[in-house]
Amino acid sequence: MRGALLAGIGMGYEGHLMKEDCGVFGVVLDNPEASVYIYYGLQSLQHRGEESAGIAVYDGSETHVQKGMGLVSEVFDRIKVKSLKGNAGIGHVRYSTTGAPSLFNAQPLVAHLRGHSIAVAHNGNLINAQQLRDSLEKEGRIFQTTSDTEIIMHLMAKNLHKGFENALLEVMKSIKGSYALLVLFDNTLAGVRDPNGIRPLCLGKNEVGYFLSSESCALDVVNAQLVRDIEPGEIVLIDGVDSSQLRSVKAESEAVNPMHCVFEYIYFARPDSVIDGASVYLARMEMGRQLAKEAPVDAHWVVPVPDSGNSAARGYAVESGIPSVDGLIKNKYVGRTFIAPEQSMREASLRVKLNVLKELVKGKSVVLVDDSIVRGTTMRRLVRLLKEAGAKEVHLRISSPPIIMPCYFGIDMPTRKQLISAQMSPEEVRKLVDADSLHFLSLEGLIKSVGMSSLCTGCLNGNYPMDVPKEGNKYLFEKK
Repeated sequence: MRGALLAGIGMGYEGHLMKEDCGVFGVVLDNPEASVYIYYGLQSLQHRGEESAGIAVYDGSETHVQKGMGLVSEVFDRIKVKSLKGNAGIGHVRYSTTGAPSLFNAQPLVAHLRGHSIAVAHNGNLINAQQLRDSLEKEGRIFQTTSDTEIIMHLMAKNLHKGFENALLEVMKSIKGSYALLVLFDNTLAGVRDPNGIRPLCLGKNEVGYFLSSESCALDVVNAQLVRDIEPGEIVLIDGVDSSQLRSVKAESEAVNPMHCVFEYIYFARPDSVIDGASVYLARMEMGRQLAKEAPVDAHWVVPVPDSGNSAARGYAVESGIPSVDGLIKNKYVGRTFIAPEQSMREASLRVKLNVLKELVKGKSVVLVDDSIVRGTTMRRLVRLLKEAGAKEVHLRISSPPIIMPCYFGIDMPTRKQLISAQMSPEEVRKLVDADSLHFLSLEGLIKSVGMSSLCTGCLNGNYPMDVPKEGNKYLFEKK
């Protein structure tokens, strides 16, 4: 069993083995510089997707799009951004869960329908994508991508004769899963959030226009104020920069409870974002405080795993009174283009990313804090590095409960067979990673830290917001 769990492990830190699906950013301005604002907004959302980036703007007569593989700064330069003129537009950064990482799956997707131009950008995952695609193909519709976002585009086209607003409502009746959706219909920008509010989406405003964003940190960059979060099951339509040109529609559906993704607070969102009224940074710091209350230990230092464990480590230090120090130094110049070595060099690859401050940890007991343990191999290497550097004891504290189930709603998470906590008890995990003690934050402590009970905790306890596939692939097309 252990050999199977350890085979074929990726090279990231534990939290980095899970990837967010996408980030979306949309604007309606009183000037034709929408692309500039979108560019900076997407840079602020880069952590949500590094495989591709795209911008689509409406120039008054048609929608123009530019997109490519790579980081925002790699896809766009000043000339490309300035060439996209228009008052309204949307942007997207992508990490693929549904569909392979290739240019034809990059978003926004753009089409011309019934004399109108339409662009779509989507963050989330449709769990009924295969059924919808099969049905649409039987109707004779042709697909050019392997992304579930194209399904949304076809459903829009199918219902557009009912008007744009009604077409969006019809789409919401058909799709099932998680979605924070931006649709640019000529110069009208629409933001749509799924009835459970699983994926985040918020509204901002400044002196030049309105903004829709996956996270509030991107609003700060363009000097916009957070107005509010888009409500679960809500459609916000923006036709211009005046308040009278913003309207809201709620989809008619069976009553459902909001269940916001708990891992946005644990790991995915930037710490300077506020999501559904909760500060991500303060939530993570409180997770650390709760950890110190649940599992105190006598130690010399609190050491975060950078950067995923930074906020929780500070909280643990504040509550415990144990100083927090940078015992692990991160090489900030190892980026996405780093070539993973062969099996025999994996230990060296970790040392390239993180180095131990030996003079600090030698002869000391340390509390090592991180956000999660997914497969366990990277954590085992970190504990080994600390002990080889002379640490007397390594007490591992994790600011989330054990991950025991996969995610079906937009987070690329390993299967249940690959999740170490689904196969082993906490004590068995402790022995495997060779820590002197191990404590996962309790679910009660996590909920208390975030400050709300309306959370999707399916990956932690199997309590999903809706029925999920019982067999077959999690996504329309699994990545190979």
